[in-house]
Amino acid sequence: MFTGTYTAIVTPFRDGKVDEASLRRLIQKQIKGGVDGIVPVGTTGESPTLDYDEHLRVIERSVEFAAGKIKVIAGTGANSTHEAIYLTGEAEKLGADGSLQVAPYYNKPTQEGLFQHFAAVARATKLPILLYSIPGRCGVEIAIDTVSRLAKAHPRIVGIKEAGGNADRVSQLRTTCGSKFVILSGDDALTLPFMSVGAHGVISVASNVAPKEVSQMVRAYASGDLKTALKWHQRLYPIFKDLFIETNPAPIKAALEAVKTIDSAELRLPLVPLSAKSREQLLKSLAASGFKS
Repeated sequence: MFTGTYTAIVTPFRDGKVDEASLRRLIQKQIKGGVDGIVPVGTTGESPTLDYDEHLRVIERSVEFAAGKIKVIAGTGANSTHEAIYLTGEAEKLGADGSLQVAPYYNKPTQEGLFQHFAAVARATKLPILLYSIPGRCGVEIAIDTVSRLAKAHPRIVGIKEAGGNADRVSQLRTTCGSKFVILSGDDALTLPFMSVGAHGVISVASNVAPKEVSQMVRAYASGDLKTALKWHQRLYPIFKDLFIETNPAPIKAALEAVKTIDSAELRLPLVPLSAKSREQLLKSLAASGFKS
């Protein structure tokens, strides 16, 4: 269902407000670059600093700008089950193709709490759901057994974005959840290693700036052209690395501003712009990967 390259798009800001003109250009670039879909208002989309109205407006405009040409998987997870159900229901009404549900963060639920949380969201929507395990940000990992239990109990839970940096988990998920359960890498640098043991693609930060290139890498690997896929990985590796030189999404916003896809690299506190040193390194990596500022 959700295979290939999905871009975890940034939420552009200008003077404190969502910059819809830049959002449109960014999504048009994704369509032209051949990605399979976009994921608005996830981690890269700064969802924790958007209010409800902004969050839903970004989903609405993303669906409008995608115009049915690519899929839209809306980030509608939360550390409150009530909030996750509300946002997911609204995203369904707005025409999203799916929902990305991050593990509840800060409150650190048990595995039973995670199961009950995701089960409640699944019961409340008709959208297909991708779980999102990112323990480095959430403080809790969605255990393999919990993923398997959810997949068996709720047909709408169709896959997972795996961002724990561990290829062995991909093997475990594939063995436990079966061949139809979608696994997407949550780390650009690990896309090919994850695909080699059963992942179906990536939810990518780098494809904000390199949609064509990341898409071609993923498609090459999926079609069995491992040599071409490795060439793309090697070419893109400098940005895979340095787009995380500081906290995401500060580097990718700086990169998008540098290549003139968005008008401003503005962030919302508590995130701050890249340091001068990091910006210099990022621009060198962009150039080394073939992207001129």
